[in-house]
Amino acid sequence: MMSLLKFESKTLSADAVAGLTFAIVNIPQGMANAILANVNPVLGLYTLMIATPIGALATSSVFMNVSTTSALSVAVGDTLGSVPAAQRTVHLAALVLLTGLVQLLFGVFRLGTMLRFVANSVMVGFITGVAALIVLGQTADFTGYDSPFSNKVLQLLDLILHWQQINWATLEIGLITIAVILGLGLTRFSKIAMVLALVVSTIITAVLNLESVQLVGDITQMPDKLFNFALPSLSAMAGLLPAAAAVAVIGLVQGAGVSQSYPNPDGSYPDNSRDFVGQGVANIATGFFQGIPAGGSMSGTAVTVNAGAKTRWANILAGVFVAPLVLLLGNFVMRVPMPALAGLLIVVGFQSFKPKDVLTVWQTGLTARIAMVLTFISTLVMPLQYAVFVGVIVSIMLHVFTSSNVVSVVEFELVERGFPIERKPPAQLEAGQLVVLYVYGNLFFASAANFEAQLPQVNQVRRAAVLLILRGRDEIDSNFVGVLQRYQQTLQASGGALFLAGIAPNVKDQLMRTGLSSQIGEDRIFLEQPQLGVSMNSAISVARQWLNTGKKDRANHHNG
Repeated sequence: MMSLLKFESKTLSADAVAGLTFAIVNIPQGMANAILANVNPVLGLYTLMIATPIGALATSSVFMNVSTTSALSVAVGDTLGSVPAAQRTVHLAALVLLTGLVQLLFGVFRLGTMLRFVANSVMVGFITGVAALIVLGQTADFTGYDSPFSNKVLQLLDLILHWQQINWATLEIGLITIAVILGLGLTRFSKIAMVLALVVSTIITAVLNLESVQLVGDITQMPDKLFNFALPSLSAMAGLLPAAAAVAVIGLVQGAGVSQSYPNPDGSYPDNSRDFVGQGVANIATGFFQGIPAGGSMSGTAVTVNAGAKTRWANILAGVFVAPLVLLLGNFVMRVPMPALAGLLIVVGFQSFKPKDVLTVWQTGLTARIAMVLTFISTLVMPLQYAVFVGVIVSIMLHVFTSSNVVSVVEFELVERGFPIERKPPAQLEAGQLVVLYVYGNLFFASAANFEAQLPQVNQVRRAAVLLILRGRDEIDSNFVGVLQRYQQTLQASGGALFLAGIAPNVKDQLMRTGLSSQIGEDRIFLEQPQLGVSMNSAISVARQWLNTGKKDRANHHNG
């Protein structure tokens, strides 16, 4: 650990600047994300103080910023929305602690590779849905009209129907905030545009004495001490476990994206499983101090890297700098208008929408489109923690569907003293014919029927030989064993024979355990060899001898 904390003066100054930049930029975003989570805005700052430096110490990634993210906060908000306000803090502590434990277990058991099964189309649909929820979820704070509906889409429709009840002063402050952020985004002050927008909105609200505009101080108070230790609700943990698992998966997927986008200074890519451990430890610690969940933040990482971060000290110092800034700005934080934070989140929501990613998925194909649209719709019509599992299920179904359609059987047309030529296999075997077949794609149970349909029909053809090459297969599914058994029996019934080449030792063991090896015949199964073609050529030689023997037997019988 000490080797990770080594620093030189030439990098420390750059890391300090990067850390301070992050602290200034993300204080308003941390508060805004806490609002998304349906908790005290100050709790988002606790996450920055605790999770960010601890995550920096524990992750494999040097640059990954572990902090609040809008996707995590929306998921937490959906989970805690029905919890009474008085019990929300202890439920939050339990949820964050469980989230950390799930992430820690993912890392300890090195389950980072499981993220490969979450399709990109599903992630694009999910992220797009979260972006929409962020924008739609600000209708009450942005307009002053509090809809009785819990669904974000229904809230927007209800607002349109009751537009006369909009508080115009509230709406104006929100619009001013958006205008300042977008305007400053085109200048050299773009990095602190959100901070300056909150300052401008706060000053305008105070100077004009807009009493109808709700302030942060109207809904919460700054705690009397910097950290408040919180024990999680043990009774709530069982009920929160599914939600915690969903929140954990969201954080891990986002973190994996950061790891792949920002390699370490030596050029190596971080270890996903160790990053899982780091995020888990950060959330476990945060759970005991009332913070909201943290995860690998793409925007936070971009801020520190673009500000000149050189080592993991940038993120350590980022968390350290948040504490004194909060102490200095405590009174100001309480005077921030809620529509200003809502306006900030609306900008964040639109920035989270990636039209290029959506277009890429749309142009990929029908299957990808369906997966993206289904996941997007699920985020809008059901709680986000369930939408995550819908996305995972869609990914698995997409994988199964794709795997079942990619298997392809080709015939190797043998060329004397040359390389085989691939062609479509014959639909029907002929008497005395040797057909050499090779299989492309996954030998997955869902593709067994597709594979069987591509095999040449036997139809009582006498004395035909089929050589099936299975090189590169370390294992075959039981469904494929069944297909091979049926095909071998059909060939045998018409006096034909099945030969197998390129068989891996594991596959040979499977054939022996299932009895298929003895049914085919040990002398007709050829193990794979290091040199390409050796196993196939040996099998071809034996198959031809078998066919020739049959011809001689028939000739002798005819002459007799």
